[in-house]
Amino acid sequence: MNAKLKTLALFLSPFIIFLVSLCIGRYSIPITTVVKILSSKIFEAPVTWTDIMESVVINVRFPRLIIVSLVGASLAISGASFQGILKNPLVSSDILGVASGAGFGAALAILFFPGATSIQMFAFAFGMLAVALAYGINSFYKRSSTLILVLSGIIVSSFFSSLISLMKYTADPETKLPEIVFWLLGSFASVTVDDVFQYAPYMIVGIIVLLALRWKINVLSLDDMQAKSLGLNIKRYQGVIIFFCTLISAAAVCVSGIIGWVGLIVPHIARMIVGPNNSKVLPASVVIGMSYMIIIDDIARTLVANEIPMGVLTGIIGAPFFGYLLFRQRVGWT
Repeated sequence: MNAKLKTLALFLSPFIIFLVSLCIGRYSIPITTVVKILSSKIFEAPVTWTDIMESVVINVRFPRLIIVSLVGASLAISGASFQGILKNPLVSSDILGVASGAGFGAALAILFFPGATSIQMFAFAFGMLAVALAYGINSFYKRSSTLILVLSGIIVSSFFSSLISLMKYTADPETKLPEIVFWLLGSFASVTVDDVFQYAPYMIVGIIVLLALRWKINVLSLDDMQAKSLGLNIKRYQGVIIFFCTLISAAAVCVSGIIGWVGLIVPHIARMIVGPNNSKVLPASVVIGMSYMIIIDDIARTLVANEIPMGVLTGIIGAPFFGYLLFRQRVGWT
């Protein structure tokens, strides 16, 4: 397969998988019917399907798959961006504590301010706060570096993880504790159309900005002296990239809970396909992240009678795959 066909297949794959995923589930619908239902929203067509079919496709599966796709793209591109600017192929989208901060915010809301909206708001706020704290700790050092920033993220992540454990310890084991645990495991079961309108804009804007800055991530992945010699303001662009990575990661965690491994392994898959150039890695990470997350979601909602938490599946699949990459010595920049 030549390079153009490979690129075309790569970028068409999430759309094909998206369409097929609209058909599958506990209530399966033929793909021709799905296409007719979708096209009827744009063009007039004779109705040859039931109201239940239309409701399942339009009100249940379509908004869910939109969010699933955006969450996969957000986690993947933020992971690739962090790996680029921090010059470390082993970091992921939650390296600065956004996942643990959001997890604590959600647990706090579940205990004291129950309700889907308050849980999402607290998760988003504390996810952003966690990264702000990591960045604040880094700024105290006169000679701050990417290593100090990563270590600051580890400190903040550990702190909020301990607070999550405290929330779980104090939670009612009959009601609140199962809700906290289920949220932390990650799931798209409760996604609604309102979630699409509320969080999709954050993720879309963040992805667009990171794609626009992808060549600057190439420069930031160089030695600091080399980047400065090219006239790049390292602090400014690093701050902008970290902010938008945090924004889309926090938005993703708010709507889906904590889903690990996506931001770590997808960029490596992208590098295996398109090479180490971030101008190609970031777009490839977006489409691979979308495809990967949709497939995982399909497995989660169809494999067994009860829906499997997404965080469980991504860990089961991601950890062995990353071990395979290490064994094959494919984790790196070349």
